Amino acid sequence: MTSRFDEVIDRVGTHCAKWDKMEALYGVSPDDGLAMWVADMDFRPPDCVQVALQGMVDHGVYGYFGDDSDYLGAIRWWMSHRHGWEVSPEWVFTTHGLVNGTAICVDTWTDPGDAVVLFTPVYHAFSRVIKAAGRTVRELPLALTDGRYEMDFSAYDALMTGSEKLLMLCSPHNPGGRVWTRDELQQLAEFARKHDLVLVSDEIHHDLLMPGQVHTPMALIDGVTDRLVMMTASTKTFNIAGSHTGNVIIPDPKLRAQFAARMAGLGLSPNSFGLVMATAAYSPEGAAWVDELTVYLDGNRKVLDAAISAIPGVSAMPLEATYLSWVDFGGTGMDEAEISRRVQQEARIAPNQGRTFGTGGESFLRFNIATPRARVIEAGERLQAAFSDLQ
Repeated sequence: MTSRFDEVIDRVGTHCAKWDKMEALYGVSPDDGLAMWVADMDFRPPDCVQVALQGMVDHGVYGYFGDDSDYLGAIRWWMSHRHGWEVSPEWVFTTHGLVNGTAICVDTWTDPGDAVVLFTPVYHAFSRVIKAAGRTVRELPLALTDGRYEMDFSAYDALMTGSEKLLMLCSPHNPGGRVWTRDELQQLAEFARKHDLVLVSDEIHHDLLMPGQVHTPMALIDGVTDRLVMMTASTKTFNIAGSHTGNVIIPDPKLRAQFAARMAGLGLSPNSFGLVMATAAYSPEGAAWVDELTVYLDGNRKVLDAAISAIPGVSAMPLEATYLSWVDFGGTGMDEAEISRRVQQEARIAPNQGRTFGTGGESFLRFNIATPRARVIEAGERLQAAFSDLQ
């Protein structure tokens, strides 16, 4: 049976970073290459989002946005129905996406020279923002245990120096695709309290769960509310990242006042298109679309995993969430340059380089599987051909 996600949509020449920039960055032409790097999907969003945007176009006047009660109500409905988390409207700040949200958190709760804790390898934009702000990245390496990542709290205390003020968590984890357990999150809350850290939990991938997986919002963990900052967005879930609309949700009134003051000082306010799209997406129709999407992504995961498993020395980390396959080429004995040459020049695939995610990512590449299945099948065949001498 054909899925709506099987449609191949040509994004080349549409100001699409994923397809229009890959030749300059990776030497892979969009004419015969596969773009599997930037974390957006090659799918249209649900019809409810398209209808809402068409309504704006039909109206034809694009003035300042007022009365965000519907938007805030949609967020509250989504978090309650999909995640069992009750959110009050006054907790919600809307930022220009969550990288912007990260930057404001760093600016609000740290000073130049302070350190920010990251569990590496992790989403590369965290490190980029922290360093650009004149702060230090404190890497706490994730332990690779039986092919999956775990937080090794027994080792982390010794790596702390006292200069750390903020901790960034990626939950579910990007690029490893881990869904952290409630017990792991509870240990993390205790670690943050022990070291007196503001804990920022980026949960942008929380809707993109493989079937059978259950995500626990950090806000539901005991003893963390007074230091917790939650970050969520509809953008990753519904493939509307170009709207640059994210939410920083802060239950604690003291932290909320500090963040509000920084937002006011920067003169930030959201754009109307993002609010309209998010409001439409956070709905029963949007929920049904996500359920269909995650089943499709699980099918893509199985296809790529099967292809990868046939290549000696190469393995894909078990994907519990996200649409990002984290593939380890370390067992091939090849160096990073040779692995990249084979993948980019021979297979003509543009993935993310593992090194950019920090310590522990050096032998990995990250492949975006949120694309029509025919492309995932093609990617698997190309990878097998590029490493055929190992088989």
